[in-house]
Amino acid sequence: MFKSILVPTDGSPLSEKAIQTAVEYAQLSGAKIIGISVAEPYPFSPLAESAMAIDPSLYEDSVLALARQYVQKIADAAHAGGVQVETATAMSFSADEEIIKAAAQYGCDVIFMASHGRSGFSRLLLGSKTQKVLAHSTIPVLVLR
Repeated sequence: MFKSILVPTDGSPLSEKAIQTAVEYAQLSGAKIIGISVAEPYPFSPLAESAMAIDPSLYEDSVLALARQYVQKIADAAHAGGVQVETATAMSFSADEEIIKAAAQYGCDVIFMASHGRSGFSRLLLGSKTQKVLAHSTIPVLVLR
């Protein structure tokens, strides 16, 4: 049914569950996996200019390296399962937009992603990347809790 699965990861144990589910599905269906991790840029604040702050390029290098580690876990799981895989990383304040853009760019026909299951005030405060992907995706999204 689905031949190209996008698997976003933030490195959390819940994301690892989505990775395993995607690999198992891909093994059964012959689908390929596209893994993506979106790193968030340094949150620059002009008010903090005189305050002590880290070098934004060092921060961004560090979070991109972490994103590469996260997608490497996808690649390792896919290779161990004999599944074709490609990986990508992106730098953006809007992970949901990058996920949807990657799905279109790689011709994915489904997104397997985890949800942390936040509700109430914490969801309002932190937002839900999964909810935003669900709201804006034109392809099916399988949400794992």
